[in-house]
Amino acid sequence: MARDALLLVDIQNDFCPGGALAVPDGDRIVPIANWYARLFERRRLPVFASRDWHPAETSHFVAGGGPWPPHCVQGTRGAELHARLSLPADAVVVSKGMDPGEDAYSAFQAQTPAGKLLGAELKELGVERLFVGGLATDYCVRASVIDALKSGLRAVVLEDAVKGIDLEPGDIARAVAEMEEHGARTATLDTVEMELAE
Repeated sequence: MARDALLLVDIQNDFCPGGALAVPDGDRIVPIANWYARLFERRRLPVFASRDWHPAETSHFVAGGGPWPPHCVQGTRGAELHARLSLPADAVVVSKGMDPGEDAYSAFQAQTPAGKLLGAELKELGVERLFVGGLATDYCVRASVIDALKSGLRAVVLEDAVKGIDLEPGDIARAVAEMEEHGARTATLDTVEMELAE
């Protein structure tokens, strides 16, 4: 049973520079995310990667009444995980936003290839604490971390492996503060080994 697991949120082409909904410098977290993935692999701990996997028509997009331009449409290059993201062979990719009537910011709304919700998969594996990096801090990372905490997990935000949008100035800082208010801790490359030892 694995007490800890890693979740890398939505490190996809459309959320990186040149993509349809790019997070500023979003691709800069890729080498750091790879370092965390190798660390968890060496420790034989589960690694999950979430992805937006939207249909072409959805209420999430502007044309359907939502706030966002089309992005991460199923089967497109924009929906692919970043080419330089290096995941362990046994990493599980979970998909969200497939229902045209939902936004699905949180990875806890994502399903495994077998159709199991992420939370159920983590519970089955005995995971008690989730380390989270990815894009974007003030949207899908925030929602995923808060849902992890609400589900009874402990959550650690990997500060050097997240990037935010800051659509309204201060959004990133507010998101981090909100996650911490819900009980999240933070870690970096320098401190994560100590966190995992606890």
